[in-house]
Amino acid sequence: MLRPMRFALCSTVMGLVLVGCPLTRVAADSGALPVAILPKIVAHRGGTGDAPENTLEAIRQSIAHRADAMWLSVQLSKDGVPVLYRPADLSALTDAKGPVSAHTAAELARVNAGWTFRRGDTYPYRAQPVGIPTLREALRAIPPSMPVVLDMKAMPVQPQTQAVAQVLSEENAWSRVTIYSTDQQYQQSFGIYTQAQLYESRDATRQRLLGVLLNQGCVDAPAQHTSTAFEMHRALTVVEQFTLGEGRSEVTATLWTPATVACFRRNPDVRILAIGVNSAADYLAAACMGIDSVLADSPLQMAAIKSGAVMPLQCAAQNATGVSQ
Repeated sequence: MLRPMRFALCSTVMGLVLVGCPLTRVAADSGALPVAILPKIVAHRGGTGDAPENTLEAIRQSIAHRADAMWLSVQLSKDGVPVLYRPADLSALTDAKGPVSAHTAAELARVNAGWTFRRGDTYPYRAQPVGIPTLREALRAIPPSMPVVLDMKAMPVQPQTQAVAQVLSEENAWSRVTIYSTDQQYQQSFGIYTQAQLYESRDATRQRLLGVLLNQGCVDAPAQHTSTAFEMHRALTVVEQFTLGEGRSEVTATLWTPATVACFRRNPDVRILAIGVNSAADYLAAACMGIDSVLADSPLQMAAIKSGAVMPLQCAAQNATGVSQ
């Protein structure tokens, strides 16, 4: 069982932060600033750490594990039906092969989407198959009050946009769904729907984050009411170009820091989702920075971390550059 502890963020953020800033315990009388609100837990791919990803079983478990929101991957079947699946080929996760677009929704429902899911040394869903569900089935399985993020995972853009929009309209689900994609063409294609809620493009978020981290300052803060999402930590390749060629360095950078969060908070109602938060240290760091929500693989584990936090959480006071005071 997790033992409740108080934590605070450490030291300075200067330039690009490598790996992560460790958390340290804070004495109750240290003068640390209390945080009363913890980040919401978003179930990544429906809760890929607890059950086969993007399945109704994963959704069911994440709801039972008290996830606050659902993140689902969407592709288009051969017969034009939006379904939940992420990789380019069915062989990555299922007992079938080929692209999703080569199979009808009915055929995909008979595929075992839990074929490669492993728990310890066993594959529990090989004897208990779970199919690839449609987006419509998933929306009906999720409580109407629970927010849903749909991550668009297939090209071309227009057919999938139109098919997803039709389902959202027929299920009266626009108000609880936000669209995300690593390809900014989806921001453009869904932009024609006045009721659509969108994350800003990944390119825009990345540029803002790097501008702050590389000491260029907060020159382009997101507009009010913007939804943003990016990894807490991310492997990056730094490329230096010169006359005789180029040099490359591989780094693991921490993108969400007190400085970047402060920049993104410059305008009101900017929502921040930290992707890839799967440890107590990262969750509590996100909480101390005031991040709104975290994308976690295992809602079961993250709910235990959240419920084990001693409230109000004690966080070290930090200035605008992220330096502990």
